[in-house]
Amino acid sequence: MALEALLWDVDGTLAETERDGHRRAFNRAFAEAGVPIHWDPPGYGAWLAIAGGHERIRAALRQLEGTEPDPRRVAALQGRKQHHYAALIGAGELALRPGVAALLAAAANAGLAQGVVTTSGRAAVRALLERLLPTAPEIFAFWVCGEDVSRKKPDPEAYAQAARRLGLS
Repeated sequence: MALEALLWDVDGTLAETERDGHRRAFNRAFAEAGVPIHWDPPGYGAWLAIAGGHERIRAALRQLEGTEPDPRRVAALQGRKQHHYAALIGAGELALRPGVAALLAAAANAGLAQGVVTTSGRAAVRALLERLLPTAPEIFAFWVCGEDVSRKKPDPEAYAQAARRLGLS
């Protein structure tokens, strides 16, 4: 069976966004709101077992305060986190991982279909790709993002949706 497509994750695959982007943006949002949470690079790895920014914030607040946090507070923190993440990207503090641009181009030249499959939010993906990969609309046939699925990774729903879009098994 010949390779027919490449499906790209974003965080940690196209760019090292978790440690250098999302973690720092969470910390800025927490500090701005006076929430005494600060995730260092080694400790943040454990929080990645919780898929999704809202879910991660909710779990961190629950652990810190011992009660279920108000969903409006979680949403506000996530909104500020997204603001800080976009600012980090806009400041040029994130880059594609080494070799990614060359592999994207080689796959395109070979005629492989390529898509983005992530359960990150579409706004975060858009901010990253517009800055780091302005040719993304020509490279990627589609994006499957967190808003497109009911279950986040590691559930395979996002990948199954991508395979259907490509007409592949």
